[in-house]
Amino acid sequence: MMEVKITNGEMTKAEILGYVKYIKDNNPKRDIQELNITICDNDEVELEYTFVPVPIERIRRITGYLVGTIDRWNDAKAAEEHDRVKHVKFDNAISNEMEMEQIV
Repeated sequence: MMEVKITNGEMTKAEILGYVKYIKDNNPKRDIQELNITICDNDEVELEYTFVPVPIERIRRITGYLVGTIDRWNDAKAAEEHDRVKHVKFDNAISNEMEMEQIV
C-alpha cells in the first residue's frame, strides 16, 4: 500500500495519480512505497519518493560459474565445489583461540 503525503496545500486525486504515473513511467520495474508531494510557492511541486525494497540475491563465483545457489548442480559439479579449498576470514578473537589450540 502506497503512502501519499501532501504538504502546503491540497490536490485532487487526478493530480496525485498523474504524479504517481509519472514516477512509475520513469521507474517501470519498481513499486512506490511512499510519496511526499510538497507544493511550492510558484505552483511547482517537489516529489520525494521511496521504493519498496527489492530483495537482493547473493551471487557467488564458484568454480568459474556465477551462481546464486548450487542446489540445481549435478553431482560432479557439487563434488568439485565440495573439494575446493575454502578461504575463511576469522576475526582476531577466534583466530587467536585457534592458534592457542594448535600450540597446546
